[in-house]
Amino acid sequence: MGHGENEPGAAVFEFPATSAATQLRRGSDGVLRYGDLSPALTELLDLRVHSFTNREAVVEVGGPRLTYRELWHSASRIAGGLQDHGIGYGDRVAVHMPTSARWVQAFLGALLSGAVPVLVPDALPAAIADRVIADSRADFVLGPDGPLPDSTAYIDDGAALDDPALLCYTGAAARRPVPTGVELTNENLLSAVSSVVGALGLPADGLRNLVLLPLAHASGCVDQLLPTFAVGGTVVLAPGARRLSDVLVAERIDTVSATPRIFAGLVPELVARRTGAGVRRISKACHRSERAAAAAPATLATALRGLFPAAKQWSVWGATETSGIGLMVDDTELADSEATLGFAFGGTELALFGPQASAGRGELLCRGPNVSRRYWNNPGASAARFSGSWFHTGDFVSIDADGLVRVDPARRVSGL
Repeated sequence: MGHGENEPGAAVFEFPATSAATQLRRGSDGVLRYGDLSPALTELLDLRVHSFTNREAVVEVGGPRLTYRELWHSASRIAGGLQDHGIGYGDRVAVHMPTSARWVQAFLGALLSGAVPVLVPDALPAAIADRVIADSRADFVLGPDGPLPDSTAYIDDGAALDDPALLCYTGAAARRPVPTGVELTNENLLSAVSSVVGALGLPADGLRNLVLLPLAHASGCVDQLLPTFAVGGTVVLAPGARRLSDVLVAERIDTVSATPRIFAGLVPELVARRTGAGVRRISKACHRSERAAAAAPATLATALRGLFPAAKQWSVWGATETSGIGLMVDDTELADSEATLGFAFGGTELALFGPQASAGRGELLCRGPNVSRRYWNNPGASAARFSGSWFHTGDFVSIDADGLVRVDPARRVSGL
């Protein structure tokens, strides 16, 4: 550990990432970067499509089942339809619909057109969703009703690592009448995918991931959908399923991804049905606001160990600004208290800001190849939360000598 760059009136104490990934190299700006990334997300996905052509890519329980070939073909036709509407490189296309196979097709169609998808959570009140779409300056909206654009298949492959690739909205950046847009580049997304695949050891032998997280959030899209596609796995969606315990068996699920609150709600049904023997991985999106609404992490982890005896459990913590990742803890080994957030992984590095930083307490700062550079259309919030290569999370934590991050109970947490 060593001292990082200081800011006026406070000290910054640096905690390096715990990842041993050999492909990470420090750039001239001091940030760790992956040296083996594809030039753009579309190129990575295109390679996977050709490697896993006939595997199921996305399954909607009670709805469509699409192989990689079918998904790519339908998405490229949506991209062609968007081109016919004048949409092209750098334009913004809002994806505003419930989680479904259609959502995945629309998202990929926007991506393949060369546009920047804008993720608009379906759960937002209509007035707020309209303000998000207006704030993003979306050139086109892909909504839940009516046919999606359709024309001759088209794929734009001109993007570069530094180019914007996704616009996600977060309510934690500033107190505004509309959530704040977070710009994520191809490098941010590809780095997050590499970090998740490496840290969780995702296999390329046909992973079947039941994703219960909203796809319009970074935790669902960037940290589950895209990494599953990166290893040729199957994303299983169950938006209308009444009994998820039956889905686990019928769809041969080996990985389940959800928030702690969703898992806590599932425990009674799973206890009654006892259908989790085939599950090998449990991934929890560990946002502070979710923790407050769910069972204590230690209690929940114990319950899930009983239901999924062969599964390894992880909690992944992050912000939209960090592509939804940053900290991870293995809950099969450590789930001691609600305060535990985890260790840095992938290319994420941590720092503490404040007068007690040298003593291991202060505001948590993050930097890494997965960390956004700025907010969209909000220079004031950008100046307040991004300093050089560091992102100020607004969370006050303690970090021990081993690099384990815990919430500081004496200070507020922003609810990332």
